[in-house]
Amino acid sequence: MILKGKNILIMGLRNKWSIAWGAAQAASEQGANLIFTYLAQEKADSIQKLVEPIPGAKLYPCDVSNDEEIVKLFEDIKKDYGEIHGILHSIAHANTEDLHNPFVQTSRDGFAHANNISAYSLVAVAREAKNVMPHGGGIVTLTYHGSEKVLPNYNVMGVAKAALECSVRYLASDLGPVGIRVNAVSSGPIKTLSARGVKDLGNIIDAVEQKAPLRKNVDIYEVGDVVAFLLSDMSRAITGEVIYADSGFNIMGI
Repeated sequence: MILKGKNILIMGLRNKWSIAWGAAQAASEQGANLIFTYLAQEKADSIQKLVEPIPGAKLYPCDVSNDEEIVKLFEDIKKDYGEIHGILHSIAHANTEDLHNPFVQTSRDGFAHANNISAYSLVAVAREAKNVMPHGGGIVTLTYHGSEKVLPNYNVMGVAKAALECSVRYLASDLGPVGIRVNAVSSGPIKTLSARGVKDLGNIIDAVEQKAPLRKNVDIYEVGDVVAFLLSDMSRAITGEVIYADSGFNIMGI
């Protein structure tokens, strides 16, 4: 029960196949009080139904492209909970054409959009979150190996994830003095709704299963366990890091 009594905010839950859902399950099993955000009003009912089995779970709307909504989110959470102890930032988006076309054809607007939603949103969230984390805690975001290596059809999202990982380091430096740790988890490829926008994802998954030291891919629950650890006090000496949860695939040269 490494998260017993802690208020944990999960941002970016979309469905039961999301890594965010695996993390929510892990955090709940470890005793956390869970808070969720949703983007579109039309998705509120389906997400509410999904989280119903989690005791006390509560939903708040938040569009991370809107600073006013982020401010209101944390004002509401402070009013309702007093403080939070951890956040999972599971938010990323790129235009479909910018994933399917060669990277050199990325539009200016598409480049800005991918970096705004996938990377800058972490900065905006962390800025407001520190006001409701007076006793410190953990902020975790999700990244992918395409930030370091060229992977087919990952394109502008790889660039956005590289910006996200660099942001993790700068945020860790800024927020460390007030006891807030900031880390990223880089998972293996998983067939989430977002990942399905990457062409030939199946080939990447096959490569991981064939080449990773553990000879298998990961699932949302294995990644969720790593997230729960990083949100807990057991990781109190870890910040500014990218922790791989990919069966070791990232260490391989072929």
